[in-house]
Amino acid sequence: MIEIQPSAGYSFTMRLYIENKPGMLAKVLEAIGQEKGDPGAVDVVKVEGKYKVRDITVSARDQSHSKNIVEAVRKIEGIKVRNVSDRVFLLHLGGKIRIENKVPVDTRDALSMAYTPGVGRVCEAIAKNKEKANTLTIKQNSVAVISDGSAVLGLGNIGPEAAMPVMEGKAMLFKEFADIDAYPICLDTQEVDEIVSAVKWMAPGFGAVNLEDISSPRCFEIEQRLKKELNIPVFHDDQHGTAVVTLAATINALKVVKKQLEDIRIVIVGAGAAGVAIVRILLGAGAKEILVCDSKGVIDRKRSDITDGIKKWLAENTNPLNESGTVHDAMKNTDLLIGVSGPGIITREDVEAMAQDPMVFALANPVPEIQPEAIFDIARITATGRSDYPNQINNVLAFPGIFRGALNSRATDINEPMKLAAAHAIANCIDENDLGTEYIIPSVFNKKVARMVAQAVKKAAYESGVAERKKVPFSGQFGV
Repeated sequence: MIEIQPSAGYSFTMRLYIENKPGMLAKVLEAIGQEKGDPGAVDVVKVEGKYKVRDITVSARDQSHSKNIVEAVRKIEGIKVRNVSDRVFLLHLGGKIRIENKVPVDTRDALSMAYTPGVGRVCEAIAKNKEKANTLTIKQNSVAVISDGSAVLGLGNIGPEAAMPVMEGKAMLFKEFADIDAYPICLDTQEVDEIVSAVKWMAPGFGAVNLEDISSPRCFEIEQRLKKELNIPVFHDDQHGTAVVTLAATINALKVVKKQLEDIRIVIVGAGAAGVAIVRILLGAGAKEILVCDSKGVIDRKRSDITDGIKKWLAENTNPLNESGTVHDAMKNTDLLIGVSGPGIITREDVEAMAQDPMVFALANPVPEIQPEAIFDIARITATGRSDYPNQINNVLAFPGIFRGALNSRATDINEPMKLAAAHAIANCIDENDLGTEYIIPSVFNKKVARMVAQAVKKAAYESGVAERKKVPFSGQFGV
């Protein structure tokens, strides 16, 4: 079994009282190493009597691993563990985001203009022409991040309160990568009609809506209804963000292995929100042979358990030869595997049965369908959703720029041409001469990605007829 590597997501800091004599710190580091922890910063806090007080930061694999490391250090004679702080929980204390004023309110004149009586004239202007809300309020640069807590990360249906940290994190990424003000809103209902009504009621204050972590199949109906009933973009990132970045990675991977999208066989493991969206965008990009597998095997037109809904659509629009069988059967002679399911679904033998130069995108998080270490000598290209492996397929490469482009053009929708434009923009962030098996997708910290995606999406919005803002020359990094 391949061992998961330590991660900052399970990092902690120990405050240790260490007897002030030679070799003691080495014993601590040795104990951490024997437990396969990853030590980081070592800071001297103070000297107190015969003890030197140090803070040592360590990354672990999970919470159980963290406890084992701490216990190993406790057993060292001459060491006292006075405190253990979980760095992730410390980061979340008090929440991760805040609202700040754009203009100071420090004089009577400023107060009179920002609030009463001056604000009344602005309200009247908007009442006469609602379109002015786009220029005279935060609407032009605001996104509502909406969740019901029903499908949070890999944690499942944990409720709206527990979903808040993820939605706050999403808002942070909007601000960091596209200078968009995003607001985490977690709804205490999982009824489709109630969610649709709630979003419609709050929509006047936002320029776009990002749906997040809403379980399938409800997420499809919620998005479709809101797209029909609102005149602002509605985008379910778990579907479309994943699909856009997956297509970008596919475009560049095919350049490396010198294959064409329309010629390859693709197997998608997972028929949920992400899997369906990936199918749609790959078909739109020109893919011909796609097979989708759910927990019962290949989705085909002979299965008696599929009579309606999204799986019926998959059966009718994929699997051109109407093949049946297990996921392992489907893997034979496959060029590209895309996993959006769960850990351990794919075996080494499955990858060995793939076509020449196999490409494996194992995107289940935190544990992929198969660990890259298990197939490094077989797969030509591997990608995951994790940051500790090459080729991370991460939604943050897509959604900030997509929303930036939609807001800049005042689009009424984020349509298929805009998504395809975003995928090609992400792929084009890497020069073809720099592409390689471990570099098919740009870094999430590459600031030019959001800018290039925004420009491509804005252009596609105008060309596809959903942009309502009069064209203006591009100015600055993002240019509202």
